[in-house]
Amino acid sequence: MSGDYQIRRFEPAVKNEPDYDAAVAWSRAVAFGFHEERKSEKRIDRGLAMSRADRSVFTGVYQTGEPAPHSLGEDVPVATFATWRKTLNVGFGTLLDTHLISSVTVRTSHRRRGLLRQMMSEDLALAKEDGVAIAALTASEASIYGRFGFGVATSEQSITVDTTSRFRLNHVPVGTVEVADPKVLLELAPQVFEQQHRLMPGSIDRQESYRQFVAGLVGRGGADGDGGPDAKVKTALHYSSDGAVDGYVSYKFSGWETEPAAMEIMDLVAANSAAYLELWQYLGAIDLVERVKWGTAPVDNPLIWALEDPRCVKGSEPRDMLWLRILDVRKALEARQFATDGTVVLKVHDSLGLTPGTFSLDVRNGQATVTASDATPDLELDISALSSIYLGAVHPASLVAAGRIQEKQQGAAFLAARMFAVERPAFCPTHF
Repeated sequence: MSGDYQIRRFEPAVKNEPDYDAAVAWSRAVAFGFHEERKSEKRIDRGLAMSRADRSVFTGVYQTGEPAPHSLGEDVPVATFATWRKTLNVGFGTLLDTHLISSVTVRTSHRRRGLLRQMMSEDLALAKEDGVAIAALTASEASIYGRFGFGVATSEQSITVDTTSRFRLNHVPVGTVEVADPKVLLELAPQVFEQQHRLMPGSIDRQESYRQFVAGLVGRGGADGDGGPDAKVKTALHYSSDGAVDGYVSYKFSGWETEPAAMEIMDLVAANSAAYLELWQYLGAIDLVERVKWGTAPVDNPLIWALEDPRCVKGSEPRDMLWLRILDVRKALEARQFATDGTVVLKVHDSLGLTPGTFSLDVRNGQATVTASDATPDLELDISALSSIYLGAVHPASLVAAGRIQEKQQGAAFLAARMFAVERPAFCPTHF
């Protein structure tokens, strides 16, 4: 990045604090980058408050010289970046502190100048220096982040479920479902999600905006164009046999103009399989609608296997969801439990220079010891490929077939697949 630009990092300040105006300008730059309407001060303040709750850090790239006449001023960043820390379930109930990245934009007129590379490289290096073993993001464009060492680690899909008379689940309820005021989710949603989070490999702990969104207090661009409360939101809670809330669904009606009439799931969280299926039984029994749509469903979905007629579910093609980037090979591998004992020597390439090398991954009783090695590698791969197989959702043999992994020792990819396997299909239900 040339001397025409400088990078600034700051926290999302409250009104009348020194960085408040910078945070407002940064927020408007992000909205512009994602083609959103110009945000009102009220909406910006609400967003800044949620960012403060998550302890976010904003990064902006600013012009050092005089901007072109009549163009946006030097106080408006030409590139943006936001980060915060949450936990990632890396399998078998282990939660690993993870560096989350979002709000990545570069103004069209300032592209091809190395701004994103500079922001990303500096930020990932700082995260590693801070002791974080892994970073994560979700991508609007799939072709951008591989060159920074990120690899696709989980997928999702959109589904439409036929809830006419065809919809019958092979499940005998053990709990009950009751309708509730959506506002109860302000308290309950984080509690129920925490239960699910500890059981679901690939899950990222949620940011503040989620509980407000599922409670209907914050919309995705409401009718007033300000992302205000969404009065259409409805909520149903699942109660276990002992009366504890162990699941919820937040949903809304698509409107009578939709044919056939449909409900849209905004969020469905269940701490156990019974709660998951019984919330679906509730959704399938709603009068006057024939379809239930869910835009962020797992690809490996228990619902399909529980239905007498699995063709009730029509799904989109799977799409990438969670992208991971290992920052420290030894720390990341030693942090998680492994399903199968064994030894694999990995030669890892890293174009950013954060964690390259040849490593011996030796697993005994599910626990890994990772050491630098001069042995002949069994697998040679980029850090992005290692990040993809980290949660067990991407099979190493597929990456060998794609040329993304070089198998130097026959059978090493299959051994790695068994070692990296987790207890259930990895899925990330949290967008950020």
